[in-house]
Amino acid sequence: MHSVLEIIKKTTDFFAAKGVEGARLNAELLVGHVLGLGRMQLYLQFERLLSEGELDRLRPLVRRRALREPLQYIIGETEFAGLKLKVDRRALIPRPETERLVEILSERFADTPPPRVLDLGTGTGALALALAKTWPAATVTASDASEAALALASENAAACGLAERVTFVVSDWYRDLPAGSEFDLIVANPPYLTAAEVAEAAPEVRDYEPMQALTSADAGMADLRAIINGARPRLRRGGWIALETGIAQHASLVSELRAAGFEQVESRADLTGRDRFLLALG
Repeated sequence: MHSVLEIIKKTTDFFAAKGVEGARLNAELLVGHVLGLGRMQLYLQFERLLSEGELDRLRPLVRRRALREPLQYIIGETEFAGLKLKVDRRALIPRPETERLVEILSERFADTPPPRVLDLGTGTGALALALAKTWPAATVTASDASEAALALASENAAACGLAERVTFVVSDWYRDLPAGSEFDLIVANPPYLTAAEVAEAAPEVRDYEPMQALTSADAGMADLRAIINGARPRLRRGGWIALETGIAQHASLVSELRAAGFEQVESRADLTGRDRFLLALG
């Protein structure tokens, strides 16, 4: 029989040999997941011996991570802006960078929260649910072209107690939204990578996350352009659009927003200090 600490060390070495980034953290999180323990609880039980049944549950998870399947897909959940979200291969795993967009919007509209919000390409529902939680009086609509992703987002809304606050619509950007619907804020974290960029990405991204949620044509800008060019008819007077963008595309998108009639455009930095987010007044 092996102790928790011994299994963590063996798993860490195995992951490191397979090129898994953060090998020790991944090992601790997987062992903790199998044992139903948080990391602090795990540290207090390093001498505990694992039963054969516990090891049998752990081994296939370790093999999956060694094949570079994302840890979040294996565990089946992730934290985002204070919410626990179910994640699987139906949608992208929410990133910390997108949590920053929630912070920016919370600060920008602290005094006057937008009454009607649209989240385009909602995926797991991360942005829509975080904003619904932040602004309890807001009406939030979340759309996605993928029915599978939208089903996942609906499951997350129910689990977070927000099912009555968010309306889910199958729509390819604006195309299938209810006729005449207008919003005070449109948010989107659309695909903005090129196929070449994804091909060079880590296996966790390249081999497991849905390609249609990652890549876009025209040097990664086709979907961002579609969102920008279609936004104004869907915005109420004085409404805003907020976008997560690729770093290299940022300057060009500022020009495209202005060409589309958005006179006030604000750039905001991500966690590394690089321009990634755009806010524009319609």
